[in-house]
Amino acid sequence: MSDEICYEVDGGIGWITLNRPQARNALTFAMYDRVAEICSDIEAHGSPKVLVLTGAGEKAFAAGTDISQFRAFNKPEDALAYEARIDGALQKIEGCQVPTIAAISGAATGGGASIACACDLRIATCDARFGFPVARTLGNCLSMANYARLATLLGPARVKDIVFTARLMDADEGQRIGLYTELVFDHAALMERAKELATTIARHAPLTLRATKEAMRRITRSDRTRESDLVLMCYMSADFREGMEAFLAKRAPNWQGR
Repeated sequence: MSDEICYEVDGGIGWITLNRPQARNALTFAMYDRVAEICSDIEAHGSPKVLVLTGAGEKAFAAGTDISQFRAFNKPEDALAYEARIDGALQKIEGCQVPTIAAISGAATGGGASIACACDLRIATCDARFGFPVARTLGNCLSMANYARLATLLGPARVKDIVFTARLMDADEGQRIGLYTELVFDHAALMERAKELATTIARHAPLTLRATKEAMRRITRSDRTRESDLVLMCYMSADFREGMEAFLAKRAPNWQGR
């Protein structure tokens, strides 16, 4: 697993690279856990002043969770444990003591889009695409905490738009609505700009940055309401099984609504 997450600290900047370019950096469960481990204890990981999260190669930041792992889901606890696991990782990113920057090249979809939204800042290439196409792929859903984070960042209407249509938002729209703080031309420019931005932030007062992160987290935090019924409705359905098998077989799913 160590090769699937590359991590280094250079000049006070921690670089987390999702490193499965052959799979468009789709995340295994162990990859989520490793990112969470780094973000939750930066002192044990070189004490960086800023973290940059990015994906290997130019085609994708991360194309969600590796769908083949869902084949083992056969009971309600599997679905609930999965969403709890993802929530835990996202909360560790969001609550990281130092600023986090998502450097996005290509596609950021599903779990990859969630990771990007849990970061403090997002910069992207002009060919970046963002979305949650689960309504046309797996037929699953997000957790309440994840929906709340997206609604805070994008607005409820925008979340419903991109989920209902299963479309991928282009870079210009992403910048226009505030998802990205800036766009750059290509992957090389993205890495250069990420380093420049991280270097600037790393020079500033750590406690000011930490207080601002925590203040924003407290302002935007939403209490969770019951969500197990929604998660189980999707993950335990015949449609979810159909969506997974269709995706892996590279065919269109036959939705039944059950």
